[in-house]
Amino acid sequence: MSDPRLIIALDEPDLKSARELVEKLGDHVSFYKIGLTLLGQGGLELARDLSARGKQVFQDWKLHDIGAQVEGAAEAISGTGCDFLTVHAEPQVMRAALRGRKGNTKILGVTVMTSLTQNDLTEMGYGTPLAELVLRRVDQAVAAGIDGVVASPQEAALIRARVPKDFLIVTPGVRPEWSDANDQKRISTPRQAIEDGASHLVIGRPVTRAPDPVVAVKAIKAELQGL
Repeated sequence: MSDPRLIIALDEPDLKSARELVEKLGDHVSFYKIGLTLLGQGGLELARDLSARGKQVFQDWKLHDIGAQVEGAAEAISGTGCDFLTVHAEPQVMRAALRGRKGNTKILGVTVMTSLTQNDLTEMGYGTPLAELVLRRVDQAVAAGIDGVVASPQEAALIRARVPKDFLIVTPGVRPEWSDANDQKRISTPRQAIEDGASHLVIGRPVTRAPDPVVAVKAIKAELQGL
């Protein structure tokens, strides 16, 4: 059986590889994330196909534009097999996405990407401590009325303590103890992330680059049992 809290990132180089991985994982996974690499290669067709097969789909667009463009994009995307849609967690962007979205698509605001450190933020011109910036964007997401945020698992407990009970906290940067960190900086194990308040875990390379992806998924699900 699949665990609906587990989202496998289809960070494959092409659609053929992504489809082969989906076939390999079969009923062990029910939720997939499609990122920009595949979306730029016809990933909307993949999203529709997955949705037609009863899978949930997270389209990771990270929309960031003027309000009219975000509103139009959210409306178009939400009709293509899209359960989760990401936008940058800026007030006007989030409000525009809400105006545009259709059906059951949930809007998630990206707070601070998990590949970034405090030094990266300083280089970008932010004078705010990383955790403080994350929480400010979380508060703005709640005020805007969107469904949840994407944030590092290291901030999950702080976020959970200040948001409504049904607010989604989707955490990339999740790495089982037996896997490599790769380019993620602010990471946590699957069990710790859920215990800290994450509603969903996004996991890519620990599964997709494993010698046997099915074995990797089963190991993660075993870690989450009882939580």
